[in-house]
Amino acid sequence: MVVRKVGKYEIGRTIGEGTFAKVKFAQNTETGESVAMKVLDRNTIIKHKMIDQIKREISIMKLVRHPYVVRLHEVLASRTKIYIILEFITGGELFDKIVHQGRLSETESRRYFQQLIDGVDYCHSKGVYHRDLKPENLLLDSQGNLKISDFGLSALPAQGVSLLHTTCGTPNYVAPEVLSHKGYNGAVADVWSCGVILYVLLAGYLPFDEVDLTTLYSKIEKAEFSCPSWFPVGAKSLIHRILDPNPETRICIEEIRRDEWFRKGYVPVRLVEYEDVNLDDVYAVFDDPEEHRVNEQPGNDDIGPLILNAFDLIILSQGLNLSALFNRGQDSAKHQTRFISKKPAKVVLSSMEVVAQSMGFKTHIRNYKMRVEGLSANKTTHISVILEVFGIAPSFFMVDIQKVAGDAVEFLKFYNNFCSKLEDIIWKPPNETSKSWITKMTKR
Repeated sequence: MVVRKVGKYEIGRTIGEGTFAKVKFAQNTETGESVAMKVLDRNTIIKHKMIDQIKREISIMKLVRHPYVVRLHEVLASRTKIYIILEFITGGELFDKIVHQGRLSETESRRYFQQLIDGVDYCHSKGVYHRDLKPENLLLDSQGNLKISDFGLSALPAQGVSLLHTTCGTPNYVAPEVLSHKGYNGAVADVWSCGVILYVLLAGYLPFDEVDLTTLYSKIEKAEFSCPSWFPVGAKSLIHRILDPNPETRICIEEIRRDEWFRKGYVPVRLVEYEDVNLDDVYAVFDDPEEHRVNEQPGNDDIGPLILNAFDLIILSQGLNLSALFNRGQDSAKHQTRFISKKPAKVVLSSMEVVAQSMGFKTHIRNYKMRVEGLSANKTTHISVILEVFGIAPSFFMVDIQKVAGDAVEFLKFYNNFCSKLEDIIWKPPNETSKSWITKMTKR
């Protein structure tokens, strides 16, 4: 396989994908350091008038140098692409940890919250307001420390500007004043989001979560929520002070740091000595691209979904499912299902995303894996599902669907309803009806 290079970086597999960018694993050939390379198409950015937004995001990430914030190393560009070189974080998203583990212990929740407050406070000291704080944007490094990422919606107001007016962020985490369209203080709004995150860490679910946005906004504006019985008294008190719908009386970060529950086991982060942050590479990429382009050696731009070998398929087969040896006490048929498609992997993935969203679920895609979450068909329980596309033969792809959280019966209802809307992409052997094929694959 031809290795693709950009400047001094060798590019590997795709580790994330968004609307306007791909994130790839890469390695610095001079130092051996592993990095994450965010690849943006220059024409797409220009077409969608996103140059100023991308430039702002890059500048903000270079300004914020903190142990609990993902570090931006440098920015490169070729004739058609812009490459943002980021610190490579190996521990995944905090969101995934919560989905797989459920609610975290008081000690672990407090430690993540302490690190979040340290990182957010530093951002605010630099005049940067994140505006989209949520577990999906909080990564974990190899030591289990938190790293704030994704500054795409961040604000860096001009001198003298005290209020922000753009309504942005993820609805469940947004402060009520942001929804009012009357202007808001970015620091105070970020504190609200931190309070929602603390609640999620301790509860394993959101304090405000409604399918209907009007109902959701109404509950946020009135701060209508209740803490579970297992919440520690100190944490419950702090959350109520943070999730105060009145921004004027809401607790600030200085007061959070003085809170008795917060201070338990708290060790303030040690900041690196002053660093002279240089934005020359940012200006060069956007203002003078011809002179600062890097050499780009072609290679495989997209390695596609993971290919399963014969042994993988034997393990997955009904007769030799070895997973039972390691998952005693679990009925795998209730938690895992799969189907086959002959459509291209990207078509399969995009079709599943459209169907899941049409069913009222939220989706999050990373490479050829999609996470789906939301309320079950009976609207009473929360369900979380992981769908992954695998290659099993030329022109054949298998979609593996696993329940991560929620009721098993509701999961099977979701699966059957979901597959019934995917008849165009699900491959059926000759003489098999769609319904019988789905039923048969469900039993495997």
